[in-house]
Amino acid sequence: MMTQRMIDLMKLLEDDPNDSFILFAIAKEYESLNMLDQALNYYLTLQRTNPSYVGLYYHLAKLYEELGKVEDALNIYDEGIFMAGKMHDQHALAELKNARTNLELMM
Repeated sequence: MMTQRMIDLMKLLEDDPNDSFILFAIAKEYESLNMLDQALNYYLTLQRTNPSYVGLYYHLAKLYEELGKVEDALNIYDEGIFMAGKMHDQHALAELKNARTNLELMM
């Protein structure tokens, strides 16, 4: 199912295939459509093309949680915590640490 928003995002991606914000927006759009495999694919593409895009890690880890892939989620939280520290993003760092702790408590 292609929404108008998705069509617009795909056109933007054609113009700039490595645009981090567009890759992220497409992943979120697929998530909202409950097309989780496609969302995962775009998050992973974003991670490969721009690992310093700190906002990706929380959402990718949450998607892994939703898919029941707890170890993958924990690994992504760890990668995100490392990257947020490296980028001096204290807000993301706190958010990622909190989310990781909450996941561990649910195990």
